[in-house]
Amino acid sequence: MGFGEVGELLRRSTVYIHSSGRREQSAGSGVIWDCEGTVITNSHVLGAEEHLVELWDGRSFRAEVKARDNVRDLANLKLPATGLPAATFRNHPVKPGELVVAVGNPLGFTGALTTGVIHGAGPFPGLGRRPWVQAAIRLAPGNSGGPLADAAGQLVGINTMIVSSGVALAIPGAIVEEFVRNGARPRLGVTVRPVSMDRRNSLGLLILSVDQGSPAEQSSLLIGDLLIGTDQAPFTTVADLADAIAESSVRLKVRFLRGHRTNEREVAISLDGKFAREAA
Repeated sequence: MGFGEVGELLRRSTVYIHSSGRREQSAGSGVIWDCEGTVITNSHVLGAEEHLVELWDGRSFRAEVKARDNVRDLANLKLPATGLPAATFRNHPVKPGELVVAVGNPLGFTGALTTGVIHGAGPFPGLGRRPWVQAAIRLAPGNSGGPLADAAGQLVGINTMIVSSGVALAIPGAIVEEFVRNGARPRLGVTVRPVSMDRRNSLGLLILSVDQGSPAEQSSLLIGDLLIGTDQAPFTTVADLADAIAESSVRLKVRFLRGHRTNEREVAISLDGKFAREAA
């Protein structure tokens, strides 16, 4: 298959997503996961209320959110349409030096295509233990949620963020596949902001809001509490809390400062709803 054909197939499997709410609007890209109307995108692409998805042929549909995982920054949308041109998923990992192709809607340019190479695969400094597909490729706002594919057009990741000039991170295809199969991971139910600590290599996560009925509320965590770690280790990156939640599955012991006093609480982690944090 020629490069032009690969690009055209990816464009047909890429959608433009526009979300609107009372206070905000957002836009980005998404990938048609199957021919039955499943679309995968980044959670941060979606606003709070209505989501309009435009296909390559100009058709538009209002989408229903089937699952949303703010920890892994993924969302599953359902369109009232079938027979859609789904992307092909690659089931083996990428290697440094491989050619990759990204398609998206950066800065309003629909179906823009860029190329690059794989820089690496695995955790990225400062973003915790979660793995990323790291690509030397030039992306822009609006590419988020769109496909990163190999030279054969097979999906290897969902483009998520730009970490430096010419370097972007994508959520690996295997993680996307697991999300589609099992839905969102456990949640705590807080929004946090990182705060520098006096202690060496430590980080505090200041609670900005607590979701009503969430595990955090049920454990009496409050706005203004400063999360500093678990009973196993202190937090050193923003992603450490999300990693601890994912690894705990059922119960998690968190340590936090309330005023000048250090406290510890055991939190029963919930499997439904969403866990929100300030984006890195």
